[in-house]
Amino acid sequence: MFESFFPKPKLFLFTLIVWVAFVIAVYYLIGRNLAELLGFNFSPDDAETVIGLGYFITPEFLWFDLYYILSTLIFYIFWSRYSPHKWQVWSILGSSLLILMAYMTVQVSVVINAWYGPFYNDVQTALGGNGEISASDLYGHILVFCIIVFPYIIFVPFKFFFTSHYIFRWRNAMNDFYTSKWEKVRGIEGASQRVQEDTMRFSAIMQGLGVSMIDSVMTLISFLPVLLALSVHVQDVPILGSIPFPLVSLAIFWSIFGTFVLIFAGIKLPGLEFKNQRVEAAFRKELVLGEDTSTKADPPTLVELFNNVRRNYFRIYFHYAYFNLARYLYLQADNIIVYMFLIPTIVSGKITLGIMNQILRAFGQVASSFQFLVNSWTTIIDLISVYKRLQAFEASIYNRDLPKIDQEFIKTQRED
Repeated sequence: MFESFFPKPKLFLFTLIVWVAFVIAVYYLIGRNLAELLGFNFSPDDAETVIGLGYFITPEFLWFDLYYILSTLIFYIFWSRYSPHKWQVWSILGSSLLILMAYMTVQVSVVINAWYGPFYNDVQTALGGNGEISASDLYGHILVFCIIVFPYIIFVPFKFFFTSHYIFRWRNAMNDFYTSKWEKVRGIEGASQRVQEDTMRFSAIMQGLGVSMIDSVMTLISFLPVLLALSVHVQDVPILGSIPFPLVSLAIFWSIFGTFVLIFAGIKLPGLEFKNQRVEAAFRKELVLGEDTSTKADPPTLVELFNNVRRNYFRIYFHYAYFNLARYLYLQADNIIVYMFLIPTIVSGKITLGIMNQILRAFGQVASSFQFLVNSWTTIIDLISVYKRLQAFEASIYNRDLPKIDQEFIKTQRED
């Protein structure tokens, strides 16, 4: 699964973690000094966020892009010399580009969050009816928003185009790898489906989850300082009273609570999804065999196999019923939890409409980052089931013990 696309996966992952830790440390410890040596003039730390496309050409933004690209190229050159791999351009540079595009997406959200403040403050003033804000002022805000968002809309199709090619390249790598070992894996139940379908599902899910996780981390890094700064406007919260950094503390607690609730509610789903793949494959295989052999696919056998499919689906429906109940209860409560804690601050008049909207958006972004498992749990369940199916290939190729389910299938085939 990984060896086909990445060079020496275990060592690759270890060096990647070490390299990322190193470049992050350098960036935060001496990165500013290095940038100044290269002629970058940074804004003061307390400077307000630039609202508009100018944000993307600030010295801070350009320096990060340059530093990221150089760090990626150094890592790529090392691995291309140390352990050349057929797919190294896509696995290293392609993955790096996906991360950079995720970063760009998060930065657009940061600029939009900064735009919310002055826009809603002017809306609040305009609603007062004192004439201080004209229609042209509000239209100006809308124009700035369009200037920020429309280039991003053009960027999105390219992002999806590249992502689609990246996923297929990973599938291509796995397909080449498994078909070259076909003699070792052909005896595995549903081998053809695992090569044809599961490789595509695995690469797509891994890419989606990987980008989502990176996007969550980058969102957290970008919005946590924003939420910390906005916490000064909130002095007291219901029940808890005065606590340090109340908005951040609430976001962390609420996200952790939701994560554990959904993990507990969905603990049985991965095994059921894996078993579902197995019973479906057994039913499908009997039908295929019946096309060529008259002794196969007799009605009693098909009835028994389909009953297995039906029973497993009904179990899945039952467990998904209470899982979805827990999930949607949490997600609906998530829509109002921050309002409940902001009510004392709102009624005291300590914040404006603009600041309130900035708080709501920043809190949502930070909470969503901590809720990665909550938002991705059903996808993770699907990934686990696909991973278990492809594990049988790995076991056959490397002469390890097959999973118990696959051992039982091979034993049955030999008896037949």
